[in-house]
Amino acid sequence: MLIANKDLKRFTESSINCPHDYLGIHPATKGRKKGLVARAFLSQAISCEVVDLSEENGPRYKLEKLDDNGFFEGVIEGRKEVFPYRLRVELKNKEIHQFYDPYSFLPTLSEEDVYLFNEGNALEIYNKMGSRPTEVNGVPGVAFSVWAPNAKRVSVVGNFNNWDGRYHMMRLLSSSGVWEIFIPGLKPGQMYKFEVKAQSGHNYLKTDPYGTYFEAPPNNASIIYDHSNYEWNDSEWMDKRQSTQSLDQPMSVYEVHLGSWKRRWEEDNRLLTYEELANELADYVIDHGFTHVELMPVAEHPFDGSWGYQVTGYFAPTQRFGSPDDFKKFIDIMHNRGIGVLLDWVPAHFPRDGFALPFFDGTHLYEHEDPRQGAHQDWGTLIFNFGRNEVSLFLVANALFWLDKFHIDGLRVDAVASMLYLDYSRESDQWIPNKYGGNENLEAIEFLKKVNKVVHERHPGALMIAEESTSFGGVTRPVDYGGLGFDLKWNMGWMHDNLSYFSKNSIFRKHHQSELTFGMLYQYAENFITVFSHDEVTHGKGSMIMKMGADTISDKSQTLRSLYGHMWGYPGKKLLFMGCEFGQSEEWNHAATLQWHLNEYKDHFGVANLIRDLNRVYKTEPALANTDMDSNAFRWIACWDADSSVISYLRKSKDGKSKIMVVAHFTPVLRENYRIGLPEAGNWKEIINTNSEFYGGNNLGNGEGIISEEKEYDDYPQSAEFVLPPNTTMFFRWEG
Repeated sequence: MLIANKDLKRFTESSINCPHDYLGIHPATKGRKKGLVARAFLSQAISCEVVDLSEENGPRYKLEKLDDNGFFEGVIEGRKEVFPYRLRVELKNKEIHQFYDPYSFLPTLSEEDVYLFNEGNALEIYNKMGSRPTEVNGVPGVAFSVWAPNAKRVSVVGNFNNWDGRYHMMRLLSSSGVWEIFIPGLKPGQMYKFEVKAQSGHNYLKTDPYGTYFEAPPNNASIIYDHSNYEWNDSEWMDKRQSTQSLDQPMSVYEVHLGSWKRRWEEDNRLLTYEELANELADYVIDHGFTHVELMPVAEHPFDGSWGYQVTGYFAPTQRFGSPDDFKKFIDIMHNRGIGVLLDWVPAHFPRDGFALPFFDGTHLYEHEDPRQGAHQDWGTLIFNFGRNEVSLFLVANALFWLDKFHIDGLRVDAVASMLYLDYSRESDQWIPNKYGGNENLEAIEFLKKVNKVVHERHPGALMIAEESTSFGGVTRPVDYGGLGFDLKWNMGWMHDNLSYFSKNSIFRKHHQSELTFGMLYQYAENFITVFSHDEVTHGKGSMIMKMGADTISDKSQTLRSLYGHMWGYPGKKLLFMGCEFGQSEEWNHAATLQWHLNEYKDHFGVANLIRDLNRVYKTEPALANTDMDSNAFRWIACWDADSSVISYLRKSKDGKSKIMVVAHFTPVLRENYRIGLPEAGNWKEIINTNSEFYGGNNLGNGEGIISEEKEYDDYPQSAEFVLPPNTTMFFRWEG
């Protein structure tokens, strides 16, 4: 026996970190004879032979079984050079198997690969880490790689080796912390995990951080998947996106939770597939005039109640609706129907599920060790250690992965504020200042800058959108000019102010006029999306229609329509959560379908009709979408009449030829002969009236429009008297 007893024991105890140094074929000396030594560690084998493949009908070399665990060894005398071979084994059930030895292959990762990984610069590391169906020297199989720098040993376990960590132990590539093995003969569809032995001796069974497909909960094994088979059909869309994407273009986003948009009640409330969702959702989005859908997180997550925001499979679209290729088809269908797809992305935190990222190699690898840095108070989750190269790279590469493999058109980055501040939602003794004594998370800020810059460099036309709820400066300023580099930011302040205003009884609104007007003080400090998102219709907050400060459902609908009219008239891109477009009355429930039956009633289908027309006007009027970010294109006409709860403002196109005046009145009384200044003489045609009968109103308004009079008012030489219906917003287009 050439192997030392202590080393043989390390195999049987699965505590070896360099199995390739022993297993396979290596030069060896036995006594005075030189030759090769062959070793194999095989489950269920009673005999093993090495079959020489260097010549046709090559010889076989029988190996001796050294212990009952399946360790075989033998000397091949007279041979100096290692040769290609297979192992031929007889199993306990008398079956004969012949296969390539995993320990006969060189590493599938180069020194440059692991160097760039450790430096945080291997931006397409998702093509190297995890499980990759590939061929090595013409032999098909799967290459596995995982980062676990503090582990004592790492094995690939799965349904192909009885989940036994003594077999398919991986090799550690120098000091990189990366473990690697190529297992010939494995195919897509087989399940696996990494068994990680910590320095403490404890074994952790972990899913693949870079896994691209997973079992359905409550199971959580990774599944080998081949991403090379799908053929995309959206080249026209992708080319156009790269050349035409601009913040001057219309952008009206329909935010969707795929699991609760629609379900098949007649089929035991089953979820729709990705393809079913794509076809039905595309029809709906086009009918309502939205330009994009934004998907709440689809990355794999075990708990439905997290809505996808507690991710355990960062590189895997959830299996709930189909396979990764099925999700690609979803995107393909959307693109071919002219619809952009944005994806909620969650780099701010990750859950404590023991099978995933936490304490990955027996140490706090992805997260901070100190809970004052590494634990989120609000969500019970963990915070990524953004200052660690490999962790930052994990997330940067993940952003690129969704854009590369799935042709996503942009990422909405969740909970950015929690990343920016070390004291986010913490008491004074619950956080650690940065090196300058401040509360800014310097590493997270650098990460955000890097991911935004890299995305824009590698995927021109893709959008990066921040959900950021503070006044942190420069969120949408380019990185090269000192900003974070996002394209757009959710306008949380406008959302909260307006919801506060419209939730009040109209009697009290006159005391809160500033909630309508304050937002204009900072409107052009960032590139804003005006939003009413899922966060506003859950956790006891009530649905949009039920928030409105009115008594009857009809009055609530009237008020909601006036709010939506103001939202679409106001500068900024648009986002509306599903169900809000027809005034769903119940709070959103992630486990149930929307209240589609409400569309039979005018107080609800009228809201939907209004959204259709608002989107149409928003997209076709140059004074609206094309000037969302242009401060010169907006002017208050009058915002002083708090007692009447009336505001009016002007939007104009960049060339000044197109002008839209928005007049909004937010009390339940009719005001006639209400004079407003006009910025241009002539005919102002009424093109939107949220009190229209078509939307569920009573048709009170200004008919075809208003003709100006030469009477000075509101600092304009021209003015006119308007009819202001109760709780109504109106758009007037200057006809010249």
